[in-house]
Amino acid sequence: MWRRLLIVLVVCAASFGAGVTALAALRLDRDLSVGTVRIFSDPGHHGALDLYVPLVDWGVRFGGVRVPVRLRVDVQRIDRDAAVQVARQGASTPRVIARIKHDARDAIASYLRILVLVVFGAALGFGVLVALALRAVRLGAIAAAGTAVALVAAIIVLLPPRGDLGPPEYYAHGPDIPRALRAVESVQSSATALSDELDGQLVGLARLVVAPGERAPLGGRPEITIASDLHNNVLALPALRRAARGTPLFFPGDLTDRGSPLESQLTRGVLRAGTRFVFVTGNHDSDAEAQELADAGAIVLTEQGRLLRGGRHGPMVVRVAGLRVAGYGDPFRWRRARGYVRPSELPAPSGAQQDLFAQWLAPLVDKVDVVMVHEPGLAVRGIEMLHRNPPTHPIVFIVGHTHHASIDIDFNTSVINGGTVGAGGPANLGEGSKIGVARMIYSDVGGFAPLAADLVEIDPGNGSATAKRYRLDVPSTQEARK
Repeated sequence: MWRRLLIVLVVCAASFGAGVTALAALRLDRDLSVGTVRIFSDPGHHGALDLYVPLVDWGVRFGGVRVPVRLRVDVQRIDRDAAVQVARQGASTPRVIARIKHDARDAIASYLRILVLVVFGAALGFGVLVALALRAVRLGAIAAAGTAVALVAAIIVLLPPRGDLGPPEYYAHGPDIPRALRAVESVQSSATALSDELDGQLVGLARLVVAPGERAPLGGRPEITIASDLHNNVLALPALRRAARGTPLFFPGDLTDRGSPLESQLTRGVLRAGTRFVFVTGNHDSDAEAQELADAGAIVLTEQGRLLRGGRHGPMVVRVAGLRVAGYGDPFRWRRARGYVRPSELPAPSGAQQDLFAQWLAPLVDKVDVVMVHEPGLAVRGIEMLHRNPPTHPIVFIVGHTHHASIDIDFNTSVINGGTVGAGGPANLGEGSKIGVARMIYSDVGGFAPLAADLVEIDPGNGSATAKRYRLDVPSTQEARK
């Protein structure tokens, strides 16, 4: 009995391995009316449908695949005449768009049919060969056939994208953050249906090929870069400088781990990132470090106003790139007078500290466009106050601390967290954080109006970058993802 069980397990494992290998190996090229695509599967990842353009090294990723396989559609060749037609007429050519999508669906369906046959044949054939080697042909053949049928059933049921595909994610291979951002800018907004998103992608790709300078709907608007939680990871500074090039850099805390003089010297290069460096302390920064940054020319904001040379304080609200900005230092920052010593475990902000922040914010509501604070938990009651009594103009909170990129949008109140630009820092390698940075696009004509926020993350392991765009000029979070 044990021998038979072992034979079944070995044959099933061999059949499964052969089927998965065939799944990964099959690549088919299909001609569409606008060019040629290559379709294949990439197992071992979170299930998704990828539309990737090697020509410009960016792609769009949808959900809806319920098996750990990415169904990839890579654009290999583009018919320029067809691209020109789509680019000139855009979404007003429903017949052209419908024909392209119909061709694409047929190509994917053809690939899936062939994939089922190839996987079944590979799983069954290799399983039978293993059964012959084990001299258990009948039992092994049954096990191989069962495994092959199970694999095919899983492919048929789980691989084709179905249901809610969710908001798309845009990505680029390599650590080139601006390229990922440009890919986001080329999209035509739609996140509620794959059909609408594909329309936009087809038109956007055609315009990218024909007239790349016209593809950014928010191009030419002022921008700021948002990054936090470097935690002494000086290796991330070059990427941060590339991301912030030509824009002010807003940094809501945790530049260092203790704010010691040595750490301040190591991270001083951050001052060269961006056109201006705007800073509030985090719980891993220090008062001495903040003063050194202020002395070096950084805009250091505190709950008492802008920190100036010599320890004096200036105005509570400063103007940076057309924005009225105020900031609140972290109450748990290190103190030089205490020898950079504090309790080993930091408490969460208390109710009294949250009330102090809300009291500080209340008289500034009509005077600020952007509020910087390191820990989102400290600002909770202040934000709740704005939810109860919405401001008459938009206010954006820039936060950090969590090491997770996120965005929360309510009427005239947005909270942007760029994640951790230092991937958690050398002391937090075990948390597996990605390098994160954000960018806010806004209008300063006739008053502050936030338009969009891009959240960009880079995997430190393979260097791949992902980017998501959220609209800030719409009233709800659901609408903002369009």
